[in-house]
Amino acid sequence: MVMKQSIVLRKDLKMGHGKAAAQASHASCDAIFEIIDSNKKDWKEWLDLWKKQGQMKVVLKVNSRDEIEEIYNQALQLGLPCSIISDAGRTQLPPGTITAVAIGPGPEEIIDKITGKLKLY
Repeated sequence: MVMKQSIVLRKDLKMGHGKAAAQASHASCDAIFEIIDSNKKDWKEWLDLWKKQGQMKVVLKVNSRDEIEEIYNQALQLGLPCSIISDAGRTQLPPGTITAVAIGPGPEEIIDKITGKLKLY
């Protein structure tokens, strides 16, 4: 079973490269923390497999807050580890702006049901 993590960023915000990288990193780390803090055995097994397989990640884009929230809600409905990031507002964006979602690590075939049709960031 192949494990991966999908990170989804909002392209409509026109974040600078560094800002986008930081938001993607926040989302990725937060999803991992969700797994570590959970009592979900399957999630922890997925994390271990993902680490052993090289920690595959893909960064994808959507064009609106509605789209990114829909991606997040679909991940929740499928029982996947996920995180949604709201910016603190210290640099380029107003406080509370939703910038990124991370899904997984988890089984690629499940995550692709949500993010498989999205384009690379």
